[in-house]
Amino acid sequence: MNKITVIGAGLAGCEAALAAARHGVKVDLVDMKPGKHSPAHKSNLFAELVCSNSLKAARVDSAAGLLKAEMRKFGSVCLDSADKSSVAAGGALAVDRDKFSEYITETVRSDPNVNVISKTVEKIPDDGVTVIATGPLTDEKLAKSIEDYCGQSSLSFYDAAAPIVSAEGIDMDIAFCASRYGDGEGDYINCPMNKAEYEAFYEALISAETAPLHDIDRDINVYEGCMPIEVLAKRGNDSVRFGPMKPVGLRDPRTGHRPWAAVQLRRENAGGTLYNLVGFQTNLKFGEQQRVFSMIPGLKNAQFVRYGVMHRNTFINSPALLLSDLSLKKNGKVFFAGQLSGVEGYMESAASGIVAGINAARRILGVKPLVLPHFTMIGALIGYITDSTVKDFQPMGANFGILPPLDTAVKDKRERYMALSKRSLDYYENTGEIL
Repeated sequence: MNKITVIGAGLAGCEAALAAARHGVKVDLVDMKPGKHSPAHKSNLFAELVCSNSLKAARVDSAAGLLKAEMRKFGSVCLDSADKSSVAAGGALAVDRDKFSEYITETVRSDPNVNVISKTVEKIPDDGVTVIATGPLTDEKLAKSIEDYCGQSSLSFYDAAAPIVSAEGIDMDIAFCASRYGDGEGDYINCPMNKAEYEAFYEALISAETAPLHDIDRDINVYEGCMPIEVLAKRGNDSVRFGPMKPVGLRDPRTGHRPWAAVQLRRENAGGTLYNLVGFQTNLKFGEQQRVFSMIPGLKNAQFVRYGVMHRNTFINSPALLLSDLSLKKNGKVFFAGQLSGVEGYMESAASGIVAGINAARRILGVKPLVLPHFTMIGALIGYITDSTVKDFQPMGANFGILPPLDTAVKDKRERYMALSKRSLDYYENTGEIL
């Protein structure tokens, strides 16, 4: 069957449909609107923006800006629409939500290779090439079908995640590498606290302001192992010191003693450029996370590439399930894109849709898949969510921490980011393979 089915007309689904259509492939774009809406969506338009009208930074020496610059190389409909519907927002790219969605809807509906079908899909299609891009509020029956098809541990229905910091912002004159009781090869970075430091941190933690939950998030049942650390802390002064901050089995090489408490950082990616704060799932406001968690010794100048979040969010365990072309390992005709695939953010979702659409078309046309190098932002993002070494997977957005380092170290951060962006964009300029 020389046709692709794209399920979901959000940002990722629209990009996937049009990317495939540009390859001359016929596309059925299936969306449950207008017959049915998710709890977060109100409009009948495609690519509806829910949480914010900001698409983040525009400058190319930022991770978000580099992502957009790469997407423009592929003729992104979302960026085309954003340019036509932009509103003043300083250095960020922000849009008029209605105009943004109207333009994308019109573009999709007017494409001769795209056939829009309004219906609710309840299971993964049995045949043909399919791109599933149904978003973080995937319909319950389809979510159950995905879970049954991929395995019971394949799907997360909430996102209770700990912050992730860049390795370069960790002060190793204070922190030290070690595993509990000397097991392993110093797999964790440990941030030790004395009693006074712990008590100051504890008071700041229990008094910090939490983010309000939306109505659709209020019924989240977070199991004990993913309890927000600020909630655990309120059980008593020593609750976190006997929990995720327990110092048992650790010895600070600078003092020769066990610290009063310790925060462990676990490697988040194979390159060791990102670290997760172990056990620090949180619902604190982002500014509060920056303030409170920077009190941890060794993290005073930490660069948070992802703040902790707690909200309803359906996403697959993509490192275990997906190949680097965004197809399922068990069925190369089924592709995933958008937040369901494990990326986080509007533009990240759209970018994954572009790649999934191209590779779905290439699957039908018998052409080798597009796999971008990891020194590009899109390549690094997809490389991260399909990296089988990533454990306890949580969704990831664009950030410079997921890119491999430059061959030559650049100390100035702004200059380093510009060099990373140039390396990526030079690739697009010098190869015709992707177009």
